[in-house]
Amino acid sequence: MKYEITNDKILIKDKSQFNATHILECGQIFRYRKVDDKTYSVISEDKIAILKQMENGYEIITKDIKYFVNFFDLDNDYEIIKNTLSKNSETMKLATNFGYGIRILNQPPFEMIISFIISANNNIKRIQQLVEKLSVKCGKNMGEYYAFPTIDEILTLSIEDLKQMGMGFRSKYIYETARKLKNIDLESLRSYDTKILLEYLSTLSGVGPKVADCIALFGYHDMNCFPVDTWVEKIYNSFFATQKETNRVKIRKNLTEMFKDLSGYAQQYLFYYKRELDKNNV
Repeated sequence: MKYEITNDKILIKDKSQFNATHILECGQIFRYRKVDDKTYSVISEDKIAILKQMENGYEIITKDIKYFVNFFDLDNDYEIIKNTLSKNSETMKLATNFGYGIRILNQPPFEMIISFIISANNNIKRIQQLVEKLSVKCGKNMGEYYAFPTIDEILTLSIEDLKQMGMGFRSKYIYETARKLKNIDLESLRSYDTKILLEYLSTLSGVGPKVADCIALFGYHDMNCFPVDTWVEKIYNSFFATQKETNRVKIRKNLTEMFKDLSGYAQQYLFYYKRELDKNNV
């Protein structure tokens, strides 16, 4: 997509492939804040970017230009992806037109592992609050914000510390997973194929099939994944099923066979479309 770099800004020239609301409010990220109708702040690890909507595009203001070019997947042409997905599906055409500005973020694996363990049986507002509490408790103070904690920083917390933050049953999962990952090179997992990656992630405490898919998709940019939750079950039965299906393993299998290596993209367009559609019809 078209963008320019100038000093501490990335200038987005193509609004048809970049919309801050679509990107940040489609369920893939928890550390963002809506400042006003045209501005968001985004934190990833120890870095921050301010997104401002301009008349002809967006400004991304940050000291970490290279990091956020990759983070927002700016070198990927989403027009090709949307056209491919829409070619043989009226539903996908509607979904990609509705969430035209979605981009799948390249987020840090450890941050995704802990964030999506926290997401279990939780709503987005509550997840955001808990991720923020964790960052304030043991992440590095960056002045105006706190960095997401490293493995070593989370290792300073006890199960009781985590419970006092409101993590509940997830406290044990976070505690055990941080210890298991202490000496693991999470970046090396990028070389794993999808099946092996998901098998490994599923050995982590608190990581079931849906959470493993989310981590692989949002932490490793593995597009062969299709996280299935209540919304995706609704999507499948509303748009794709010939008869009602409640078995999420079968739903995932059918959807990944349908969308293949574009499954991750399809999931986000469909998830955002169905959720917003239902929200507006309430």
